[in-house]
Amino acid sequence: MNVFAVAMFAVLVTMLLALIRAFLGPSVFDRVLAANMFGTKTVLLIAVSGFLAGRPEWLDLALLYALMNFTGMIALLRFSKFSNLADDERAK
Repeated sequence: MNVFAVAMFAVLVTMLLALIRAFLGPSVFDRVLAANMFGTKTVLLIAVSGFLAGRPEWLDLALLYALMNFTGMIALLRFSKFSNLADDERAK
């Protein structure tokens, strides 16, 4: 069996576990951490499937998705802390 296929299967299993934690997490921060882990595993899945398909240029897509995941997590954490995305300094 190909090493990339085994790695892809392992990434899919951990993505499933992250989804379960995201839905069952007792706190908001557990859910945010699980969503971040799911995004990171998606980056790994894109990279591994690119190499499995013989398309290493998919690494560019994986890096773009990683940047989008990072920006989304920052926005989600800011929203969970302040309940809005606007600048709170002007609201005071």
